[in-house]
Order: sequence, then C-alpha cells, then structure tokens
Amino acid sequence: MSESSSIVEGIGLGRTYHLGAEEVHALVEVNIQVTPGQFIAIVGRSGSGKTTLLNLLAGLDRPTAGSVLIEGKDLSKMNERELTKIRAHKIGFVFQSFGLLPLLTALENVELPLRISGVRSRERDERSREALEMVGLLSRSNHRPYELSGGEQQRVAIARAVVNKPPLIFADEPTGELDSTNAQSIFGLLVDIVNSHKISVIATTHDSTLLTMANQIMELRDGKLTPRVDEGHR
Repeated sequence: MSESSSIVEGIGLGRTYHLGAEEVHALVEVNIQVTPGQFIAIVGRSGSGKTTLLNLLAGLDRPTAGSVLIEGKDLSKMNERELTKIRAHKIGFVFQSFGLLPLLTALENVELPLRISGVRSRERDERSREALEMVGLLSRSNHRPYELSGGEQQRVAIARAVVNKPPLIFADEPTGELDSTNAQSIFGLLVDIVNSHKISVIATTHDSTLLTMANQIMELRDGKLTPRVDEGHR
C-alpha cells in the first residue's frame, strides 16, 4: 500500500478491552485504506466495533495492535498537540446526534472549527457561508438548531465538518436519527461532496438501503473487516 496514495490507512488494527477478568476483542487484524475521493460505507450490527474503528482511524483512541497512518504519518508517533492539529485540519466529523450547540445559530455552529483554528472574522464568515451554501442551507444561517428539522440540523453538521476543507470526513451513523427520505438526502449530499470536492468519506450505517451510494462497502463482523459486494452496488 502506497503512503502517497492514501488519505488514511489502518494496518493490522486490533483493539482489546478488559471487562473484569474478560478480554473483549473489538477489532482483530483490521486493514483498511482510503484514497482521495472515495466513499466507504462500513456496516455491521450494533456493537460490532464500527465506532471503535472510526475512533482509532481519527486518533481519538489508540489501537492495542497495528498502526494508523494519515497521509503517510503514523499517529502513534504523535503527541497530543500534533494529534489535535491533525484532527483540526485533516479530519471532519459528523455524528448521529448532530452535535450542534443549541444557543448558536447555524452559521455560528459552522464557524466553530475556524474560530478554534484562529481564522480571522471576515474569512470565517465567508467560508462558513460557502459551506452552508454547499449543503443548501444558506437561507437558514441565522436559525438555531431547535428551529431546524433533523435533516437540516445534519446538513449544518456536515457544513461544519467540511468548513476547514479537510481531505477526510468520518460520519458515524449520520442518518441514524432521520427518516428514510432525509437519510437518502443526507447520504446523497455526502456523495456530492465526495464527487465535487474529492473529500473522502468513511460512513458507518445500519441502513442497507443507503449502501448503493457508496464506492465500497465493508462489513465488520466478529471484530474483522471484510469487503462486501451487494447486488446492485455501483
């Protein structure tokens, strides 16, 4: 596997948890490589380790075996400051529960990563409006989360994830709290972002109706990740 061609690469990843005297092997010898402009969907039943895998690939947790490379750089060799910088500039996050701050407007929520990165006010405003326009919500920029539907809230969360223009987005069950129509719309939006901006997306989902939109489907079962070919998959 070439370092230069991959955005993120997991090599022989293992994650073991200790529950009392019992060892739980959440992940076993997992290998995954994501290249620019790729949309990978990871499926698996609840508790199969999907979130654990995303956390390892994002540097939010450390594997008990194997290594994670982001743009060829080994996360295990980085200190917390370096990891924070990687997460701020190389990765966007989208969560099932949207994760928006209730007292902030849509625009202010999208601005947050830029504010944390020290981007100046005028540029923050321009880039945040551009991100909201990308997800079709510029007209709702002054609304707070409680004034938005679930689908709109997730679009704001996606705008926040892309505002720093990262090469990689992790989406953990991004449609888990949405009805089927909004779920299709959100996955479709992620596909558009992949195709238009060459941002790579790794999305976990339990919704099999969405899988035809992904470039590649991987399944986690018994801690192991394997490619899955679905009939009708593009």
